[in-house]
Amino acid sequence: MTKTLNVDNLTLGMNHSDLEALLAPHGTVLSAHVVIDSDTGRSKGYGVVEMATCEQAQAAIAALNGKDSNGRMLTVKEAQPQEDLGVIQVAASA
Repeated sequence: MTKTLNVDNLTLGMNHSDLEALLAPHGTVLSAHVVIDSDTGRSKGYGVVEMATCEQAQAAIAALNGKDSNGRMLTVKEAQPQEDLGVIQVAASA
């Protein structure tokens, strides 16, 4: 079963490949995505990584959470499922 991780406090110059390379020593990275600000085109300082197994995700958390990466202390944790925001859609009447 795959596990998704949130990685916070990334350097602003980090890209998708850099993020994948950061976590790859701890397991198989299925995807790595650095969140980019649509206005500036720069990193927002966090990313989302999908690891192949829960065990690999836990290994990445243990190895990287609280560790220094280019002068920034990383926060690596399991992504929480999106909750229902209670938005009600109403169809427009003609």
